[in-house]
Amino acid sequence: MRVFLEPAGVRGKRGHVASGKTIIFGLLKRNDKLHTKIVPNCTRAALNTVIQGKIDFQSAIYSDGWKGYDGLVDLSYKRHHRVQHGNNGFANSKSHINRIENFWGIAKICLQAFRGLSKSTFYLHLKGREFSFNHRDENMCQLLLKFIKKPLTN
Repeated sequence: MRVFLEPAGVRGKRGHVASGKTIIFGLLKRNDKLHTKIVPNCTRAALNTVIQGKIDFQSAIYSDGWKGYDGLVDLSYKRHHRVQHGNNGFANSKSHINRIENFWGIAKICLQAFRGLSKSTFYLHLKGREFSFNHRDENMCQLLLKFIKKPLTN
């Protein structure tokens, strides 16, 4: 399995560690689903907590050169490939993270339409974008009707 990693920040200054940002971490499994999570920061510990709970050790991981990913090999993830954006290496024959960067670009545009989101509802908006991405090839009306018709269980 191939997994693509990328943190993104919204609401605030530019850069991975800019103050005032809501930091979101994303995992995209090849031919599978996207998973997003709001994290307190982009430190190795915060990112590794999400990674260890979602990625199988045999998976090939593709990420950018962010230092928060430095310890993945030490955690038994032996197949870690990096895209070095600083060296104009946005894609090469083996490593790229274009699909997850595409999600972040589209999600940011969609979220900007609200012209500011409160922290209390931001999670719901983020998960709405995630749901739309994960079901982009399905008929959304039929899918939502299926969920609405499903009986609630305790």
